[in-house]
Amino acid sequence: MKHISILVPQAVILGSLEGPRLVLTEVNALMLRMGKPALFDVKLVGLTSETPVNNGMYKIKADLLTSEVEKTDLIIIPALEGNMIKNLEDNHDFIPWIIKQYKAGAEVASLCVGAFLLAETGLINGKKCATHWMAANDFRRMFPDVELVEDRIITDEHGIYSSGGAFSYLNLILYLIEKFAGREIAVFCSKAFQIDIQRDSQSPFIIFQGQKEHGDESIMKAQDFIEKNFQERITVDQLASMLALGRRNMERRFKKATSNTVIEYIQRVKIEAAKKGFETGRKNISEIMYDVGYSDVKAFRTIFRKITGLSPIEYRNKYSKELYAA
Repeated sequence: MKHISILVPQAVILGSLEGPRLVLTEVNALMLRMGKPALFDVKLVGLTSETPVNNGMYKIKADLLTSEVEKTDLIIIPALEGNMIKNLEDNHDFIPWIIKQYKAGAEVASLCVGAFLLAETGLINGKKCATHWMAANDFRRMFPDVELVEDRIITDEHGIYSSGGAFSYLNLILYLIEKFAGREIAVFCSKAFQIDIQRDSQSPFIIFQGQKEHGDESIMKAQDFIEKNFQERITVDQLASMLALGRRNMERRFKKATSNTVIEYIQRVKIEAAKKGFETGRKNISEIMYDVGYSDVKAFRTIFRKITGLSPIEYRNKYSKELYAA
């Protein structure tokens, strides 16, 4: 039987703790109905016996304290709410325990912004990690040695897993169930809990906001110019000249500040505008394409899919206010 420790940190988001517990215990119930032994020994593990959540509205009772768990097979770090710097301080005592268990052979999975607590361990320096797209800029700033893959739903590297934002943590739980219990059990859980087992990207949900907290005033001017003139043809040389910077220097500073090349940033601003056009207006794909400064249909479709994971028509059909109103 695989021992699973679901952590109960301060400021835990209750749903990301109860969701995994519920799905994993349902696997046990299914196995018993099939006349087979339960697969998972699921425990809530805390630093204290009780942890208040939702400003004290609820209290979670831990099954075990970290000091009472000598060995576990899988640690699940749920999502946290509020100020991440404070959260990391409040939950710092989990860090040495997680590191010790991982070095002893345990695997570790973070859910949504639980990735911040995972990254604080240093175990994913130089490795890939996913988190909620809304927290991406803060994560990059706080953990520059981690390779954030903003579009991914799931990462799996050297016994460490992470999930994308919000309820996409359920896709990681299904992934782990398939890994430990097999495809048949995972498909059953997918149907029972109505979770799309095939999702592998959170790109369609990302709203591009740009990295604006870097403190480089020249690059901020470039970003502002791009966002106000995205319909026009903007070149790297044009921006460099406007800022009185050498092209190479400007490109280096832009990438460092925004985590995007200049061309990537321009593309993402254009595609974000196109997404809003599809969501709220009645214009067709060609009209939206021209509105955001593209004249080549193939190029527009290619870049749109690269950024969103969907074709323009798939995105419009999925999110158009006008289509639903009709």
